[in-house]
Amino acid sequence: QVQLVESGGGLVQAGGSLRLSCAASYDIFRLNTIGWYRQGPGQQREVVATIIKGSTNYADSVKGRFTISRDSATNTLYLEMSSLQPEDTAVYYCNAEEISPRGNRYNYWGQGTQVTVSS
Repeated sequence: QVQLVESGGGLVQAGGSLRLSCAASYDIFRLNTIGWYRQGPGQQREVVATIIKGSTNYADSVKGRFTISRDSATNTLYLEMSSLQPEDTAVYYCNAEEISPRGNRYNYWGQGTQVTVSS
């Protein structure tokens, strides 16, 4: 069982920056996939940025503005967000996938943290 706890959300003006954190109860470098998703008002949850087997991936809408990173010392995943726009307003979720030695896949979600960007 992997527990994920997000923090760092808040209210920011357009053009501003925020850094989200996701504290994991597991060695994040041993996870198959770890990343950030978001769900805006009335929208489906969408991928923002992921690290899959060491490779980073970004949604087109955030490329050049958001940076995903991880810290092995604290088992924390980060999402640095800059040049924020009102359309970035959403609940941001941390997600992780673990593959057991037997090949079973387990998917975990954090509780989410609200990011609101005012115009």
